[in-house]
Amino acid sequence: MSHTLTHAKIVARRSAERGHADHGWLNTYHTFSFSSYQDPHFRNFGALRVLNEDRVAPKSGFPTHTHQNAEIFSYIISGELTHRDSMMNKNSSSAVNKDQFYRIKRGDLQFTTGGSGISHSEYNEHSTNPTHFLQIWAVPWKTSLAPRYHDLTVTDEAKRAGFVVLVSPLKAGKDATPEQEKAAVPTVGGTIPIHADFLMGAAIIAQNSSVTWVIGGHEAVASKQDRKVYVHLPMAKGGKAKVRLPNGLILGEGDGAFVTKVDAGDALEIQSVGVDEAEVVVFDSD
Repeated sequence: MSHTLTHAKIVARRSAERGHADHGWLNTYHTFSFSSYQDPHFRNFGALRVLNEDRVAPKSGFPTHTHQNAEIFSYIISGELTHRDSMMNKNSSSAVNKDQFYRIKRGDLQFTTGGSGISHSEYNEHSTNPTHFLQIWAVPWKTSLAPRYHDLTVTDEAKRAGFVVLVSPLKAGKDATPEQEKAAVPTVGGTIPIHADFLMGAAIIAQNSSVTWVIGGHEAVASKQDRKVYVHLPMAKGGKAKVRLPNGLILGEGDGAFVTKVDAGDALEIQSVGVDEAEVVVFDSD
C-alpha cells in the first residue's frame, strides 16, 4: 500500500548548475562529479554515482575503454548507438559485420556490469543524426563481479501508461551463487537485474496529467527506510516540458530533484505542467 507524500525533503538540481563540457563531437552535462567537473557537494546520491546527459555527433563516439566495479547503463532518448565489447566473438569484429553488433535505439536500455573488468566502445554511426542519451553509473554492492550485459526495450506506449520499472535488484542478493548470477533473475519481473538496492523507472506524462512512482517499488528493495530518489527531466522537448513535484517545485528540461526523508511505500506524484508531454526518469536508491 502506498502513502501520499507530504513529509519529503525535495531539493532542485538545476540544469544550469550541472557540470558541462562541449568537445565538439560530445556535448555533455554532468549531474555528479565526472571527468574534469569535480564538486565535493555532488559526488553521488545513494548508489547513483553518474548521471550524464550526452549528445553525440554523427559519425563519432566513445572509443574502446575499460570499466571496472560499476553498474553502467545507457538510456536512449533519440538517435542510436552501436556497441562493441571485449566479450563478443572475435569473428564478428570486422567492418563488414557491423550490423551484428548491438545497436541501441529509442526505447532501449543497455546495461553493463563492469565487475572485474570489461572493455567496450559506443559510436553514433549514423551519417546525419545526433544521439541523445543518459549515461548512468551505480555503485555495486560487491566488487570483482563477473562482467555481464543485459538489454531491455520499452515502448513509448508503455511509458505513457505510467511508470515502467526498468532496473531492479538481483533477486538472489549480495550472496548470490555463480548459478544465480548466471540466471540473473531480477526482483521485479521483466526488468534488468542490478547489483545494488536500486530501482530505475521511466514514464511519459501527458500535458496536465500526473503519474505516481511508488518508492521502493512495492516491496522490491531490501532497505525500506530513508530511501533516496532522484528525479530527472531530460532535455527532450526543446524546453516545452515541465513537471511539478509534491512540494510545488517546478522542474524544467535538464533539471532534477533530490528527494529524501522518504520510505518504501511512499507515493511520489509527478505532474506534467508544460506545453508538451514530459519524459521523466527516476532513480530510487538505498
